[in-house]
Amino acid sequence: MQLIARDRYLEWLLSWKDKHVIKVVSGVRRCGKSKLFEIYRNHLMQHGVTADQIIAINFEELEYEDLTSYRALYDYVNARLAPGKTTYVFLDEIQHVDHYEKAVDGLFIKDNVDVYITGSNAYFMSGELATLLSGRYIELKMLPLSFKEFCSAEGNAEKSRDMLFNEYITSGSFPFIAETQIDEQKAKEYVRSLYDTIIVRDVVDRLRVSDVSTLLNITKFLLHNIGSKVSHKKIADTLTSSGNKVDQKTVSKYIKGLTDSLTLYAAPRYNVKGRQLLSTNCKYYAVDLGLRNALVKTSDSDIGHILENVVYLELLRRGYDVYVGDIENGEIDFVAIKPDDTQYFQVSATTLEESTLKRELAPFAAVRDNYPKILLTLDTIFGTADYDGVKKRNVIDWLLE
Repeated sequence: MQLIARDRYLEWLLSWKDKHVIKVVSGVRRCGKSKLFEIYRNHLMQHGVTADQIIAINFEELEYEDLTSYRALYDYVNARLAPGKTTYVFLDEIQHVDHYEKAVDGLFIKDNVDVYITGSNAYFMSGELATLLSGRYIELKMLPLSFKEFCSAEGNAEKSRDMLFNEYITSGSFPFIAETQIDEQKAKEYVRSLYDTIIVRDVVDRLRVSDVSTLLNITKFLLHNIGSKVSHKKIADTLTSSGNKVDQKTVSKYIKGLTDSLTLYAAPRYNVKGRQLLSTNCKYYAVDLGLRNALVKTSDSDIGHILENVVYLELLRRGYDVYVGDIENGEIDFVAIKPDDTQYFQVSATTLEESTLKRELAPFAAVRDNYPKILLTLDTIFGTADYDGVKKRNVIDWLLE
């Protein structure tokens, strides 16, 4: 099975190679972190690094069970460091090691050791490790396959891009699905099994959840309502009215668990005029649309929100902080911000009808700055249409850049 190139992430690792910081790769389970390390190690070997300079441990493999105490791990790695040369140390799914921050810190301070670690949730870099290593680590937040990466999978070359896009939003973006070319039903089974693993390991066990059915109902509610503003109170009220009594505090706790597990992402609201974040009614997006399809029923009318989900994740991949733009009497789908770049996005399945085009362009008119404004749709257009400075682009063209 051919590995799918993850060029953007590989370039990130190469840019930090031999820099004296710990390289942290976080991302939902099975998004490709271990495979990325494998690709990176192969690159190192092809460019002069010898086998004795690489130590790779995946703590989800049974053979490393004896190394799940920080002292055993430190002693094991320390005894295998290459004398007089840089040793590249890869510690995969390190959250399985008790007090792993002590081992990581001990290796980090040694000369000629370049440390790389991964974890499958947002909280493994919280607490003691973040405090102990403040200013000494850099984090790569990894996602499942982009559409461009998905298209590059072996076996996809003969398919039309429209067919591939339908597979991407239906079966999902986890690398295993693209690499094995499994059908839609098997993809659903795989993703549902993956969801069960994530929920048990990263939510139920950590939060000591006793009511797993309520957790599933909250998950389904959020997946069904991707791209819609929701409050924790609204979720609690909706579930209670349908016979699943739950209070707002429990909803908040479970949503925090879901976002910490990197199953769901929260897009906060951002006041465009005042340039400040707002604390209520954010929107939620799924880390993978195949996961959504495996858990909730969808319809053709969902395509607008599905496209939003795709665009939101792609903007994260491209290094933006992404917010829902709050403007007077309305909103802009996304405000994408980097230190040296801000862009505004509207996303719609189609704007061929004049009334729809007018509705989608209206929020841009409320923005008084000169940052780029982009309307993404599935409409087939040649090049880029321009509406008083607003660029309309085909979303698949944009994804394949």
